[in-house]
Amino acid sequence: MLPDLTTGPTPSEGLSAGGRDPGTLSSTGEVAASRWGQFCWALIEGARSPYLAFILIYVFPSYFAREVVGDPVRGQALWGSANTAVSILIGALAPFVGAIADRQGRRKPWLAAVFVVMAAGCCSLWYAMPGANGGLSIAAILTVTATLLGCFLFSEVFHNSMLPSIAQSDRLAPLSGLGLSLNGVAVMLSMSMVLICFALPASGILHASILPARPLWGLDPARQEHIRIVGPLASVWLIALALPFMIWTPDREASGIGPRQAVREGWSQIVRTVREARRLKNVGRYLIARMFYNDGKVAIAAYSGIYAVGTFKWGIVQILLFGMLLTPPSMLGGLLTGRLESRFGGRGTIYLSVGVTSLALLGAISCGPDRIFFLHLTGALKNPVWSFAYFNTLPELVFIGMYMIIGCFIAVAFATSRSMMARIAPKSMLSQFFGLYALSGNATAFMGHGMVTLFTQVFASQAVGLASTLILLAIGLLLMRGVREERAPDL
Repeated sequence: MLPDLTTGPTPSEGLSAGGRDPGTLSSTGEVAASRWGQFCWALIEGARSPYLAFILIYVFPSYFAREVVGDPVRGQALWGSANTAVSILIGALAPFVGAIADRQGRRKPWLAAVFVVMAAGCCSLWYAMPGANGGLSIAAILTVTATLLGCFLFSEVFHNSMLPSIAQSDRLAPLSGLGLSLNGVAVMLSMSMVLICFALPASGILHASILPARPLWGLDPARQEHIRIVGPLASVWLIALALPFMIWTPDREASGIGPRQAVREGWSQIVRTVREARRLKNVGRYLIARMFYNDGKVAIAAYSGIYAVGTFKWGIVQILLFGMLLTPPSMLGGLLTGRLESRFGGRGTIYLSVGVTSLALLGAISCGPDRIFFLHLTGALKNPVWSFAYFNTLPELVFIGMYMIIGCFIAVAFATSRSMMARIAPKSMLSQFFGLYALSGNATAFMGHGMVTLFTQVFASQAVGLASTLILLAIGLLLMRGVREERAPDL
C-alpha cells in the first residue's frame, strides 16, 4: 500500500516537530519520520530523475558520441570506459564512506555536498559544444560525467541508508516503491517538457497547436542548444526537489565523533565485518545474488535504446517517446511493490520480478522490423497500423509492450531489493551495508555490459547479445534460494 499522506503532520507541522512522528518508531527503534518527512525522502528519487533520463541514459550519451566526438563507435567506447571505471572506483569506496557516515550519524550533510556538486556538473554540460569546438574538451566532458555518476552512486548509499531509520518496518517496501513511482512522475514531466518545448520543434516533423514553432528561449538547433539545455534543466530540477528533503526529512542525531576518529573507527568496522563474515553470511549471500540479477536488469535497461535504434532505426524523438512510454509501467511497479511483498514476501517478489522480466525479454528480442515472436510477418501484417509519425508498425508496438512489462518488474525488483536490504542488515551498520549494497550493484557492472558485447560480437546479433543477460538473471535466482528474511546481528 502507498504511504497515507492524508494523516500526520503538514509540512509546517513536520518542520516544527523536527520532521518526526513521536507516536511511532522506525524499523531501527528510533522515532520515525512524519508522513510528510517520509514523502520528502521519497521525493529525492524524483529529484535525480532528469539526471538519469537525460544525462546518463537517453539524451546526452548519444549527443556526446554523435555530435561531440563525431564518431558513434569511438564515442560510445569513451563513454562506456569512463563510466565503468568510475563505477568500480565508487563501488570500492562506498562501503568505507558508508562506515564513516555510520560512525558520525548524520547523512544529510553528505547528501547536500553531493547535490551541490551534481548541480554544478549538470550546468557545466551546457558547454559541451558540437565537435568539442569552443567549449569543454572531450576529456573535460568525460571527467564531468564520470564525477556526476560517482556523486549519484554516493547519493544512493546515503539516501538508501536513511530509509530504515525514518520508516516503520511495514512501511519500508511501500515507501521504497513510492520513491520509484515519484521517479517515474519526474521522468514523465521532464521528458514531456523537453519534447514539447525543444526536441519536437527542432525536428520540424510534427506540427500542432501545443508545439512552439521553434525551440523556446531562442535556442539554436544548429548549435545543438535544444539538446545541451538538458544539463542546466537537470540541475535546476535537482535543487528544487531536494530542498523539501533537506528541510523536512529528519536526519539521525550527530554522534559527536570527529572526521579522523570516524575514519579510524569506520576502517576498523570494515575489518571487523570481514573477520566476522560467517555471522553475516545470509546478508553476504543476498548481496552476491543481487549482484547477478541486478547486473542483468541494468544491462536490459541500458541496452534497450541501443537495441531499438539498431533494430527499428529510431531517432532521438522516438527514443525520448520510448522512455516516456516505459515510465507509467515503472511507476506502477513501484506502487505494487508493497502489495506484492505482503503477498509473496521479499524473496518471493524478487523471484516473481526476475521471472516475468525474463519472459518479457524473450518477447522483446523476438521482434524485428518484419517479425513478431520469431514469426515473420506476411501480407497486411507488414503495413502500418496507424498514421502517427512514430511507432506505426506492429513489431514496434509489440516490442514496446514487452518493454513496458520489463519496466514494471524491474521497478519491483529495485524497490524490493532496497527494502529487503533494510530489513536484513545489522541495525548499527546500515550505511556500511548500503555501501556494500552499492558495491554489489556497481563494482561488477561490467558483467552485464561485457556479456552483451561478447555475445553480440560472437553471434553478430543484437538479439543474442541482449538475451545473454538471461544468464545473469538465472544465476541470481539460484543464489536467492539460500537467502533468509531475517535481520543480521550487530557485531
